[in-house]
Amino acid sequence: MAETAFDQCGAVLIEPKDSITITEETRTETNHVHPQQSNDECTANEEFTCQDMISGTDTLDKGYMEHGCSHYRRRCRIRAPCCNEVFDCRHCHNEAKNDLKVDQKLRHDVPRHQIEKAWIAFSFCPSALLCCLAARLKIICSLCGTEQEVRQVCINCGVCMARYYCGTCKLFDDDTSKRQYHCDGCGICRIGGRENYFHCHKCRCCYSTLLKNSHPCIEGAMHHDCPVCFEYLFESRNDITVLPCGHTIHKNCLEEMQEHLQYACPLCSKSVCDMSKVWEKFDLEIAATPMPEPYQNMKVWILCNDCGTSAEVQFHIVAQKCPSCKSYNTRQTRG
Repeated sequence: MAETAFDQCGAVLIEPKDSITITEETRTETNHVHPQQSNDECTANEEFTCQDMISGTDTLDKGYMEHGCSHYRRRCRIRAPCCNEVFDCRHCHNEAKNDLKVDQKLRHDVPRHQIEKAWIAFSFCPSALLCCLAARLKIICSLCGTEQEVRQVCINCGVCMARYYCGTCKLFDDDTSKRQYHCDGCGICRIGGRENYFHCHKCRCCYSTLLKNSHPCIEGAMHHDCPVCFEYLFESRNDITVLPCGHTIHKNCLEEMQEHLQYACPLCSKSVCDMSKVWEKFDLEIAATPMPEPYQNMKVWILCNDCGTSAEVQFHIVAQKCPSCKSYNTRQTRG
């Protein structure tokens, strides 16, 4: 069952098993989703397990969980159409081709949105600049080495390439404990179980069902870079946190911010957690620190980052308090 945790300040944190983690994307963009369409459960697509197609046999199960990489357990490999080299998966390709040892001009990712189908070949392309983007990808069986069109069961030895297979994403994975599923709204495969997530068509991403009636909707909430590390969140494989303001950020980036005593959203400056206890300490500090006589009647205009109130308040060197929400998360707009 999906669970949503709260950190010590009350920010909503999606735990690893609920994390909005991208496992594989489709080849098309997701801008076909109507922004005014109502929220709905994640819709099904062309997903199979070997048990759906044929009952388990020794042939189908041969090599189960014995092949693959740190990203996926599967019994096939791919050749990247951008550089024509063989890798266990696209993540392995991206890590290898973006290594600091690789010439900066030759670094690249798999341009899977430009590909219609996936191919595997045995030839070697010495330069990423000579890639053939028109080539269609094939898969190669890890057990018998047969090159073939993308499919779940090998046409030669009859082995199941992976127990989970998405015909849309061309995603293979033997480790079904991840509970993979394909979401048509997102246009990608996700992990965590379809029943534990819903797709928000305004945010254009999936959230835990526990947040279905409570999350603040922001157009394309996941379709931007993390405001701290600048990794594209929609394709990120790291855990993602939904802040009370609705903006999204990597969970570890938020934790690093809090370690450095930064408790405001990097995008809108609203508090990322309940700061009432901190504001009480500010009250005590201000009461214990009277301003010099020339400044005792000084007024300034402030804008509250938390509630948006604009007001004229008493100036203090420590901070200015919002008269509406009592927050000290304010900025001075004019003297």
